[in-house]
Amino acid sequence: MLLFFAVVLLGIGLIHYYLWKRLVRDPLPPGLGRRVGTVVAVLLCVLAPVTMIGVRAGYFMWLSWPGYLWIAVMFYLLVVLAVLEIPRLLLMRLWAGSGRTAQKTVDVPAPIRPAEETQPAASRSQAATRPGGAAITQPASTTQAGAASPQATATVEAPGPPAETRPGADSRAAATAGNGRDPAGAGGAAGAGGPAGAGGAASKGGPADASGAASKGAPADAGGPASEAGTPESGVSTPAGDGPAGDAEERRGIERRLLLARGTAIFAGLTAAGITGYGVKTATGAPQIDRVQLPMAKLPRAMDGTRLAVVSDIHIGPLTGVNHAQRIVQVINSVNADLVCVVGDLVDGSVAELGRFAAPLAGIESRHGAFFVTGNHEYYSGAEEWVEEVARLGIRPLRNERVAINGLDLAGVNDLSGEEQGDAPDFARALGDRDTARPVVLMAHQPVAAVEAAPFGVDLQVSGHTHGGQMAPFNLLVKLQQPVVSGFGEVDGVPVYVTNGAGFWGPPVRVGAPPQVTVIELRTA
Repeated sequence: MLLFFAVVLLGIGLIHYYLWKRLVRDPLPPGLGRRVGTVVAVLLCVLAPVTMIGVRAGYFMWLSWPGYLWIAVMFYLLVVLAVLEIPRLLLMRLWAGSGRTAQKTVDVPAPIRPAEETQPAASRSQAATRPGGAAITQPASTTQAGAASPQATATVEAPGPPAETRPGADSRAAATAGNGRDPAGAGGAAGAGGPAGAGGAASKGGPADASGAASKGAPADAGGPASEAGTPESGVSTPAGDGPAGDAEERRGIERRLLLARGTAIFAGLTAAGITGYGVKTATGAPQIDRVQLPMAKLPRAMDGTRLAVVSDIHIGPLTGVNHAQRIVQVINSVNADLVCVVGDLVDGSVAELGRFAAPLAGIESRHGAFFVTGNHEYYSGAEEWVEEVARLGIRPLRNERVAINGLDLAGVNDLSGEEQGDAPDFARALGDRDTARPVVLMAHQPVAAVEAAPFGVDLQVSGHTHGGQMAPFNLLVKLQQPVVSGFGEVDGVPVYVTNGAGFWGPPVRVGAPPQVTVIELRTA
């Protein structure tokens, strides 16, 4: 038992951590809002086990409504968020992929060719045809940032015989190329380790290039000032996260994630609250009537059309009040049943606590009487005293026994959980010495009891216990433990009908399994 409680507490803690992560941490930035949300999550995490354990033990009854309602909301929050995980992960992966591929690329500037190649063809032709091949001084042409100033010029050496030296020619060329500012002459300052080149400053360790800019340890770029690897001037593609564009992309990613987290939290919260509200209205309303017909080969013709009103899991408890039992009795009486079968889980508490809430059951009407078998919750609530109380209310308990009703046998066995308290089901006692030519209907709280009833040739077993799942999709888990969850099924050759139950256990919520009273009409085959 301690191990069971430990597992329950661990499960509740993990569920609340997940809910806190999706509903508080992800959508809320650090600050007061997140701190308040964290405190609320912790309180709700404590509320759930206190309600499940304390209320069941008869303590903290005032926590019943808020505690059980939160358990229902918690369940549907978990379901909705789990369903949303797949589209959420797909969107996150899509956005992350687009962020990784976003890059900013800078075009590699075209290198400046030697001045003689960049001059217009007409100028080159003109220089070549000048008498004597004299040097022609032309303005340097460039469109790159950091190139020579408009005043700077480039000197082109025309092909042909050496130019005739004219007086003052060198001084005029130097003045023109240096714009009066370059003491090195001929368009540039002499660099360390090499002479000044034509039209540009010499580099440290190498000649100057045609642009007039010095590089550090290598010839200068065609684009102007010295460049360093990885800068836009070098033409290298830079990831988007390394500059202003990358910062903007990162901010957009954060905004997308925040929008997704908040949208998910709001949608899950509204959906869970809406489903829970609908479930409360359904669970606390009057049970619906489910009518079915069942052919029975051994049924005497005189009993053709016999109506059995089957009701289970009324669960009179601290949340139901006296009106709950009264509503169910009114529905039972409205079908004019020949037999009423109350198949267990009548109460959740002691006779002293709930006796007045069960009092309306004395008003059940039927032609051949009302009968009762224990469910597992009777053994939590004091089975012996409730068997006596039910008998006092005019409902006959069948404790591993049967009764003959005209040409039909009606048998009942204790619930399987009674074995723990020395009140186990006894199928041989209830069914072993009967006349097999007569049809028999077995009342057993749990559908799985049909496995033990099958060797005795049972014609029909009526059961409850499952609540039809009570809160879909919980019905999928119930099917792992019981062979039939709701309606007709067959277990080892035994026809089994499982009613959804007329009440609720735990959360006052029913979704996908409305409360019902089932009317089974027996027909001759």
